[in-house]
Amino acid sequence: MRSRFEPDRQLTARMALTMFLLGLVYVAFVAALIALLKSTVLVVVIAVALLGAQYWYSDRIALYAMHGRLVTPEEEPGLHGIIDRLCATADMPKPRVAVSHMDLPNAFATGRNADHAVVCVTTGLQRRLTVEELEGVLAHELSHVAHRDVAVITIASFLGVIAGLVVRFAFYSQLFGGRGRDQNTAVVFMAVMAVSALVYAISFVLIRALSRYRELAADRAGAMLTGKPSALASALTKVSGDIARIPTEDLRTAQAFNAFFFTPAHGPGTVVANLFSTHPTLERRLEALAALAAELGGPGGGPP
Repeated sequence: MRSRFEPDRQLTARMALTMFLLGLVYVAFVAALIALLKSTVLVVVIAVALLGAQYWYSDRIALYAMHGRLVTPEEEPGLHGIIDRLCATADMPKPRVAVSHMDLPNAFATGRNADHAVVCVTTGLQRRLTVEELEGVLAHELSHVAHRDVAVITIASFLGVIAGLVVRFAFYSQLFGGRGRDQNTAVVFMAVMAVSALVYAISFVLIRALSRYRELAADRAGAMLTGKPSALASALTKVSGDIARIPTEDLRTAQAFNAFFFTPAHGPGTVVANLFSTHPTLERRLEALAALAAELGGPGGGPP
């Protein structure tokens, strides 16, 4: 089903290109493993099983990790009311709604498609934002569902994790079990590590580039739906400023899900760190929203 969210052909093209390139990289990766290890049936079976579990149960995994709980309209009438209005405006199925009792101000959407999606917000976000600001954040998250980039980033991220696991497996196998092995075996394991590290590095760069663009696309689509870019810009400014004041331990717990968050769970980074971030800089996002507000005809935008 097509929603009324503004289509983004550039996002669609980038998702297709990223998955195509990752596919080529992983075909080469499997071929290299077969050549080096002679038998990779178990590795492939385990990888496919884990990928299937990640794809089918990504919503449950994310909610469990972030201490999220599905809530009914009776429990959270205000939150459900905003999502009901946005989904009616966008003409899209309503996702399940969840709340995470964390002070970290953030939100995320996950799920393999629009019919199996969930949007989760933290109590820290609800407490800090006005209704208009929260509406902007939720429109941003719903656009991820409508654009289907949640499923793409889930699969792409998991493929990178597999390569990382192979690197660790090869390293620890050689480190703790290498005394009785001959030199040829050691060379094979070093080769596996090198290939896996290269695959992980390529995947990392491709996924980060896609992730940064999809956040800009979601900002634009969400602001277009509500017609209030300034409300989303205000939410971004508030959340980014407050995240910098969250204890480091709490941020570290959440950083594994940065690619799915409305804003990353860390403070301002260096120029190099920003190049490898899952999100564009706050300044870049605010500039894009300001340009959209001018395009819509005023400081706050126009009607949706």
